[in-house]
Amino acid sequence: MNYTETLEWMFAQLPMFQRQGKTAFKKDLTNSLAFSKHLNYPEKQFKSIHVAGTNGKGSTSHMISSVLQEAGYKVGLYTSPHLKDFRERIKINGELISKNEVVEFITDNNQFLKKYKPSFFEMTVGLAFSCFAKHEVDIAVIEVGLGGRLDSTNIISPEVSVITNIGLDHTQFLGETLPEIAFEKAGIIKNKIPVVIGEFQEVTYSVFKAIAEENGAPIFLASSIIDENYQSDLKGIYQIKNIKTALQTIHVLIQQGLIISEGNIQKGFNNVVENTGLLGRWQLLNKKPKVICDTGHNKEGLSYVFEQLKQEPYNKLHIVLGVVNDKNLNSILPLFPKKATYYFCKPNIPRGLNESELQATCCKFNLVGNRYNSVNDAYKGALKSANNEDLIFIGGSTFVVAEVL
Repeated sequence: MNYTETLEWMFAQLPMFQRQGKTAFKKDLTNSLAFSKHLNYPEKQFKSIHVAGTNGKGSTSHMISSVLQEAGYKVGLYTSPHLKDFRERIKINGELISKNEVVEFITDNNQFLKKYKPSFFEMTVGLAFSCFAKHEVDIAVIEVGLGGRLDSTNIISPEVSVITNIGLDHTQFLGETLPEIAFEKAGIIKNKIPVVIGEFQEVTYSVFKAIAEENGAPIFLASSIIDENYQSDLKGIYQIKNIKTALQTIHVLIQQGLIISEGNIQKGFNNVVENTGLLGRWQLLNKKPKVICDTGHNKEGLSYVFEQLKQEPYNKLHIVLGVVNDKNLNSILPLFPKKATYYFCKPNIPRGLNESELQATCCKFNLVGNRYNSVNDAYKGALKSANNEDLIFIGGSTFVVAEVL
């Protein structure tokens, strides 16, 4: 198979959460452990940092990676989902792995994949760990896919575990309450390995504290410890919290003997996009009219997005909106500004919510606009309606943002 055929096989044959939703979620590490053994335990051949959380884990992972790159380390970075190219999930010093590596990995391990039928996540994690070991990275930043305790990545013994925050997302898998979700995320806390907590509430802190004490793991509360304010090329007020979490993680790594200077930290935070290729975080797509996209898609993430929007000067606001069909609209739609023109669309994945259904539900919240057959048609409609002093925001789902980049 060539690269395109290999990807088609991966997407078609194996369950994949981002396309299918709940049916792709496996509450078990059996396959991950079996695959690791089959691959000769690649995750034991490099140091790692494990990052979980409801929001900000992607930005935080990229910030940590950028700082480590500035310090001269060879850094693996595993994140999900991808926006344009599958290989965005697996980078080394900001560079995508080659298409050949993907094809060869699937070909070489074909018998195992057919016998055990691992999920898309399990297979991709195996590919990432295998690539990082083969390329002899100094350290890898590993972002949790979903939850923590039973996520495919949770077979590593990292230098430090990181939990950015806890919010109500993916409740069909992780639990209906903040303590239940905190318990799943806290599953990445390991014996005597330090854990950095970004934001916390009293109900989630008690969960983290209990599990950390049980494991003899030192706990660092970034929001309470870090006073410094660093600039970053990642814009958006929500990044302030992610910077604190990333900075506390860097401080822990320095205590463990990694050599990272103040200059490395400053340059790392200021060159995240250039160093790592991060996309879709308060990203400016056009200046006149101003067009901004952001991948925030749950209550907490969208709250930050709309706080940021309030600080933007504009004449009229246009919002291109699409969501997935398992999204709890009653929890997020009250956050959306009523004084805006909406362009409803369906992201082009099986999980996408039909634009007519989205329009009808939004109407109940006094969010009014037209529906379109595709994300790009909705975007074109907004560009046609907007003048140079207006602002167009594109979001609601990672997959909507992916289609306009």
